[in-house]
Amino acid sequence: MDDNLDSVLAAVGPRLRTLRRQREITLANLAATTGISVSTLSRLESGQRRPTLELLLPLARAYGVQIDELVGAPPTGDPRVHLRPVTRNGMTMIPLTRRAGGVQAYKLIIPERTDPDPQVHEGYEWIYVLNGRLRLVLGDKDLVLAEGEAAEFDTRVPHWFGSAEPGPVEVLSLFGRQGERAHLRARTVA
Repeated sequence: MDDNLDSVLAAVGPRLRTLRRQREITLANLAATTGISVSTLSRLESGQRRPTLELLLPLARAYGVQIDELVGAPPTGDPRVHLRPVTRNGMTMIPLTRRAGGVQAYKLIIPERTDPDPQVHEGYEWIYVLNGRLRLVLGDKDLVLAEGEAAEFDTRVPHWFGSAEPGPVEVLSLFGRQGERAHLRARTVA
């Protein structure tokens, strides 16, 4: 057991160095962000200092990653994710995120429905059609989205969706209860 722990901890330093270099951050900038001295950061990266939770927490926060990504903990047990779908009014919702709060991701399988019954609730939704054609009634608009098309809207606007053709439509949904919008960013080529 101790050998396994030692090998996991020994891999943390190179992982930290690689992450810092990939993000083009200097030791001095990382020290300013985390409150960890440059010498301690350098010793962590070189393996001369054993990583502790007190050191890894601010580093994970600075890099915007989970601690297990820094530690690279070996997978345990079954790696498959066992999702628990929920079916309401013929629509199947499969949660793709497990964390509480913030933006939630779902795969929706929506049957053909012919009688729109628009609803409102707090939040903001971004939807992307994976398979089929989606009929979206949004306020006074009646739209059809094809595979590969997306829409985003404030869920306080009356809305309803169903399959626009025989058979179900599959949709990826990002939903923020507090009105969080999906922000798409792309790195520009220099």
